[in-house]
Amino acid sequence: MMTRRLLPAAALALIAAAGSALLWQALRPATTAIPVPSLEAEALPPPTLSLAPGAAAEMPALTFSDAEGHALSLADFRGKVVLLNVWATWCTPCRRELPALDRLQARLGGADFEVVVLSVDRQGVAAVRPFFEQLELKALRLYADPSGRTMESLELVGLPTTVLIDRAGRQRAVMVGPAAWDSVEAVAAIQRLFSG
Repeated sequence: MMTRRLLPAAALALIAAAGSALLWQALRPATTAIPVPSLEAEALPPPTLSLAPGAAAEMPALTFSDAEGHALSLADFRGKVVLLNVWATWCTPCRRELPALDRLQARLGGADFEVVVLSVDRQGVAAVRPFFEQLELKALRLYADPSGRTMESLELVGLPTTVLIDRAGRQRAVMVGPAAWDSVEAVAAIQRLFSG
């Protein structure tokens, strides 16, 4: 008789435990591991940039910060050719092209040129720093705009978006989508701006 009364209670306890485990699985915090693009991923195409004479447009004033939290703007890069890449850690195509951007910065970066990879992650540098470390990006500097104003100012329709900016701070070309920025075609287009 006692066994018959305990059986429904044991069944309810078992169901409650299983339900709790399922609920915990559904509500637990996400893991902090950052997915890294596969090395076997499909090769990125070279960028499609056309640098027609007279096709320059003024850039809006963009403000952001560096890894140490210092406030910067595009005006701080005046005098250099800048490849501004707006991206986010949650954007898979963005992540795929970062190694090519790092190689481009390593090859051409200096007094005449800089790749500015500007994250629009809401968590700012905290979201980006572990990702840079995991991908072993060495040449790129970390820049962030957690406010999202960059996306509004540039009226972006998608990520990644890359803007080629001349020494005078004018937009010369825009590309939406990932590309092999270290390709022969990209390097040649950027070097044409050096001489202009």
